[in-house]
Amino acid sequence: MKKITLLSMALGMSFTVFAQNADKKKLISSLDAKIAVYNKISKDIWGFAEMGYQEEKSSALLETQLEQAGFKMEKGVAGIPTAFVATYGSGKPVIAILAEYDALPGISQTESPFQESAGGKAGHGCGHNLFGTASVAAAIAVKDWMAQSGGKGTLKVMGCPAEEGGSGKVYMVRAGLFSDVDATLHWHPGNANSASIAPWLANKSAKFRFKGIAAHASAAPEKGRSALDAVEAMDNMVNMMREHIPSDTRIHYVITRGGEAPNVVPAFAEVYYYVRNPDMQVVKEVWERMVKAAEGAALGTGTKMEYEVIGGTYNMLANVALSTVMDKNMRLVGGFTYTTEEKAFAEKIQSTFQGGKAPSLAGTSTVGPFTVELKNSAGGASSDVGDVSWATPTAGVFTATFVPGSSGHSWQNVAAAGNTIGQKGMMIAAKTIALSAYDLFKTPETLKAATKEFNERKGPDYKYEALLGDRKPALDYRK
Repeated sequence: MKKITLLSMALGMSFTVFAQNADKKKLISSLDAKIAVYNKISKDIWGFAEMGYQEEKSSALLETQLEQAGFKMEKGVAGIPTAFVATYGSGKPVIAILAEYDALPGISQTESPFQESAGGKAGHGCGHNLFGTASVAAAIAVKDWMAQSGGKGTLKVMGCPAEEGGSGKVYMVRAGLFSDVDATLHWHPGNANSASIAPWLANKSAKFRFKGIAAHASAAPEKGRSALDAVEAMDNMVNMMREHIPSDTRIHYVITRGGEAPNVVPAFAEVYYYVRNPDMQVVKEVWERMVKAAEGAALGTGTKMEYEVIGGTYNMLANVALSTVMDKNMRLVGGFTYTTEEKAFAEKIQSTFQGGKAPSLAGTSTVGPFTVELKNSAGGASSDVGDVSWATPTAGVFTATFVPGSSGHSWQNVAAAGNTIGQKGMMIAAKTIALSAYDLFKTPETLKAATKEFNERKGPDYKYEALLGDRKPALDYRK
């Protein structure tokens, strides 16, 4: 009797695995059947190249796709006209998928593998035209499976604007839009296929504005008080401060306004600062010292200073349980190879790199080893996904949408994001997210493990406080 029972259990498990594999094959097939549709959407958004909080056409296009697929839409959420939440289903679990669609200023580029401006103000140097499209594609595929199979739970697509410096997701987290979410999946365009975990840095940014007194720079300089002097004094003090802060801190700045003419003492000047560190608390401490430097610069130059916080994001809270699921599914999906035309395009892109030997193009066909780096380290990027990861268990992947060896935020990335190379990587992401969402709906024990890990990493005393405070969304932060 015992042998019969064990055999029955084994047969039951085998049938379950077989059924799940069949479902996953259907999910992949459904995405393959609509490649042309999603390629066009990504190319349209690439052409729109709308900067943060200005993504009217991009968000509307993605919203239309979701509405037509049967999602319930909430538009203009968290006080942001281009943010949305699309929902399908009801009850638990609640699985969210992030979608981004903003472009970067100053890197307009045509489809050429050589630098050539398209004549616009921005370009998709981070591939968010691919990001938003893949996320929507994955969600529609999962929704179709839920509708056909009677799958229980709630699927959400979070339309997230202004990742590039505008901290759009922070406002969405602060508004409680992730409060009922059990797990969140995302991805990002990159140079390789990987689900590995690496720290992302906490970040805070602001524009420091100094007001002085205009005067003739030669005939009556004693009557003037230079706002530009104040900016330069602040910059000098901050640069000296670098020696006396944790070495894994990053500080960047640009002078956005420095005066109008050399013969006029500048009455107004502005400098835009970022502070990054793997630890949120260090960012706060360095920030306070930087504000003191700004106050000292104003005092020493006889000017007045005020600053506006533009953005603030948390470091990424890792979730190994979820990332393991995404790694497994990415390996199931696999990579892709270049066509002859794509290889020629990629080689031309690589010929524009400065110094060093370019990586092999064959790397796009493989999935990198799954590694987990939990220890904070210097360098790297920041993202408002960090705040999401402290609100709900979160995991993501990178896929090979850019030519191997490309620098982030480059014209080379803009060109690849508008090419079939980027679109192939986009579909790897869509399939990986779709299969991972399926697993989370089908295996409650995985969600339980992810939630346990999430709570342990946060700690019992954690309380969310946005680094950008209680300010309203900076819808004009690009001005």
